[in-house]
Amino acid sequence: MDKNQALNDIFNNDEFDILNVKPKVSNARNADERLLATFTEINDFVLKNKVEPQPNATNISEFQLYSRLKGIRDNPEKSLLLENEDIHGLLKTKEKEINSIDDIFNDDMFNILEDDTDLFDFRHTPKPDERISTDFVAKRRSLKDFEKYEPLFKEIQSDLASGKRKLVDFKMDNLRVGGYYVHNGVLFLLEEINISKKEHYREDGTRVREDGRTKCIFENGTVSNMLKRSVEKILYANGQVVSENVDQVNEDFIERFYDIKEEDEAAGYIYVLRSKSKDERIIDIDNLFKIGYSKVEVEERIKNAEKDPTYLMAQVKIVTSWKCFNMNPQKLEQLLHNFFGKACLNIDIYDENRQRYSPQEWFIAPIEVIEQAIELIISGEVVKYIFDVKSASIFIK
Repeated sequence: MDKNQALNDIFNNDEFDILNVKPKVSNARNADERLLATFTEINDFVLKNKVEPQPNATNISEFQLYSRLKGIRDNPEKSLLLENEDIHGLLKTKEKEINSIDDIFNDDMFNILEDDTDLFDFRHTPKPDERISTDFVAKRRSLKDFEKYEPLFKEIQSDLASGKRKLVDFKMDNLRVGGYYVHNGVLFLLEEINISKKEHYREDGTRVREDGRTKCIFENGTVSNMLKRSVEKILYANGQVVSENVDQVNEDFIERFYDIKEEDEAAGYIYVLRSKSKDERIIDIDNLFKIGYSKVEVEERIKNAEKDPTYLMAQVKIVTSWKCFNMNPQKLEQLLHNFFGKACLNIDIYDENRQRYSPQEWFIAPIEVIEQAIELIISGEVVKYIFDVKSASIFIK
């Protein structure tokens, strides 16, 4: 009998459909499906909360989403696969436009292409009386005299732990000699910047940024001579700035304000007040202070605060005040208002005649930060600093 015919007869005579077995369908998702599902969760979170998952989240689910998003961002292949699903612009996978050799070198974040040797320095055919120069690459190496830096790092870490210093996200062009920074959890000091290339424009209008070698001392006892632009790029990608020490700034502040001599001339008062208002819009705001100037003593100036829209139509408490000598306190007041401008209270107040006012002297900032700002203005250093509203701290620009 023909074997094929025999098999056909068997299958054709399967009255109870016993031999018609469907293949099992696996419920397990492949890697791409899991990746898409994860990113969909992240998209849903952003859509609901209007912000991407945060690393300091107290909610474990949010922290897990943050970790997954970070993992996707760190993997170019995954980012590219999800490009069409990136409805919130979380991955920024758009490739940079490369039009010239300079574009390639300027985008060399990790100094892969960086080399100080000249095109015509033939390394394998040296002249008899010349030594071969080694490649100049920005690798970390052990620092022999690290013992003189170690106490500084311990002090910074102690200040961070106690809250005397804070960390804030790094912003481009925010690099300063003497500043402390954190990259990938590692603290380092930017001790030097040696500029070798000034910012300029080529004939075709292309911008060439300022650059040069740095000296970065890391808390693990190593040193690096990365390019300035490379330091900026890695910090912008995943870095933070360490703020100034609050206590140190306050000590300088007290010394300047209270070292008064007989011949010094009094010029008025700078004061900081806290509102006693029962207005629900005001009572729930932490660190809300009025920064003002008065020619007379502050107690006299605030006698009728509850009838004055400048004082939010409520009594106030004097937090602190300073008698100013040999200076223009009104100018100091204006500089403080400008410095804390982004933290100004935005509220409408009505007086007894229902006349509307918008007070401009109330700011949301901790008292110690206000004292820091006054010290920086007096010293003339304020132009180098900014007030960060989100962290309520002062940082180098």
